Amino acid sequence: MESATIPNAGGPPDTRIRVREVETLADDWGVLKRTTLDYRRRDGTWQEQRRETYDRGDGAVVLPYDREKGTVVLVRQFRFPAWAVGCSGFLIEAPAGLLDGAEPAQRIAVEAEEETGYRLRTPRKVFELFTSPGSVTERLHFFVAEVEPGSGADVGGVVAEGEDTEVLEVPFAEAEAMAARGEIADAKTIILLQYARLVLFPGAPTAPDRSTR
Repeated sequence: MESATIPNAGGPPDTRIRVREVETLADDWGVLKRTTLDYRRRDGTWQEQRRETYDRGDGAVVLPYDREKGTVVLVRQFRFPAWAVGCSGFLIEAPAGLLDGAEPAQRIAVEAEEETGYRLRTPRKVFELFTSPGSVTERLHFFVAEVEPGSGADVGGVVAEGEDTEVLEVPFAEAEAMAARGEIADAKTIILLQYARLVLFPGAPTAPDRSTR
């Protein structure tokens, strides 16, 4: 199968991928594109594929914690896409935001204070991940950070950006239990809680199971 590769149409050069056409379907808050490409399968045959990608930029997320009190800081906020598919739209999450051109550590410190009122000591990056690589281009930078003593307020987020956040400071073990009960259903937050169990609070007690049997 012969096809022309479109320069700068995707990632690094790869002889298994030939991009034939890129269409922009929407360009508003993010950019939705449909790409037609030829993909060389492992058996050597070529297959035409069409893929849609949504690009809204990269982001960062942080788990603020107080080691002395054994607590983590989360926020509850309305997420329309979750509500639109029949779930509760009020999700409990770690503070997060888009980079908007800023350095990840700088951006997440600002975002955390906007959403929670807590000032962070030096945020420590633990990894970066694709959270939905089948269709979304976003890479998420994951951080943990101790909070500054005496900071914190239920500030509610940035009204101009539609934020209306409720601040939750909860014992780490209780946050784990909330995830186990399905009260925390946000992937990035559960990933950071798992990291915290392994690294930040390895000896923390486990909260009693209060789920309905």
